[in-house]
Amino acid sequence: MDLVVQAPHIEPVEIGALADVARARGIRVIEGGGQEAFRLIEVTASAALTDACGRGAFDHALVSPDLQRERVGLVAMDMDSTLITIECIDEIADMLGIKPQVAAITASAMRGEIDFAQSLTRRVALLAGLSVDALQRVYDERLRLSPGAERMLQGFKAVGAKTLLVSGGFTFFTERLRERLALDETLSNLLEVENGNLTGRIHGSIVDARAKAQRFAELRDRYARAGGIAVAIGDGANDVPMLERADVSIAYHAKPVVRERTTYAINHCGLDAVLNLFG
Repeated sequence: MDLVVQAPHIEPVEIGALADVARARGIRVIEGGGQEAFRLIEVTASAALTDACGRGAFDHALVSPDLQRERVGLVAMDMDSTLITIECIDEIADMLGIKPQVAAITASAMRGEIDFAQSLTRRVALLAGLSVDALQRVYDERLRLSPGAERMLQGFKAVGAKTLLVSGGFTFFTERLRERLALDETLSNLLEVENGNLTGRIHGSIVDARAKAQRFAELRDRYARAGGIAVAIGDGANDVPMLERADVSIAYHAKPVVRERTTYAINHCGLDAVLNLFG
C-alpha cells in the first residue's frame, strides 16, 4: 500500500521523518491543488505511523496502487457543508432572525441525534411567509464553494466521470449549482411557494438519507459497472447510507459519526485533496 499525505503546508523535514516511520521505498510529490501532497511508496502501516500523521495534522490515507482516477465512473457529493461552505437553510433562517433556532436543529440532525426528515419539516415550517427573494440573496451573498471544489470536479470530469449533487437541501440552490458547475445530476427538496412566499412546507417527498442512497445506487449501476469506481463525499449523518454504498467514501470536514463509517477522511485540506487519493 502507498500512503497519501496532505496538508496546507508540510515541511520537508516532516515528510522525511514520516517516510522513515513508514519505511517507505520512495516519495513522490503530487503537484497542483491548494495543499501540499506527497505519495509515500510501499509503506508499512503501523500505529506509530497513524500517530505521526495525527501529530502533524496531516490528512492521510493508505491507498492501493490500483486506485486510479481513470477508473472513476461516478462522483456523488452532498451540497451543504460539503460542496459549499454553508448550510443554506440556516442562512435562509437568518433572513428571519431565527438562525440560532434553526441551526441548532440542523446541527443535531447532522450529528445523527434526530431524524432528518422530521428535523427538515420542523425547520422549513419556521420559514413560512419568507419571500422567495431571500433565497436569491443567500445564493448571491453567502453561498461559497468549498476550497478546491472546481478543481476536483474538473479533474474527475477530465476522465469521463459523471457527477451527482444529492442534497437534503433545496432545488433553488442545487439547480443553480448544476448550471454553474455543469453537473450531470441533482436531487434535492422543492420548497413550496405561494404568491412569492414560502409556505413552510416541502412539495412532494422529502429527500432524506434513504433517497440519497437510492439515487446514488441507481447511478452507480449505470456509470460505475465492470471495474469502475463510484465515489461518494459527505459530511453529515444523513449521508452515511449513501457513503456506505460507495466503492470509495470520503468524509469531508465531517462529524465523527461520518468519519467512523468512511474509507477516507479529509479534515484539513480542500475538496481537491480527493483527487490526490487516486493515482
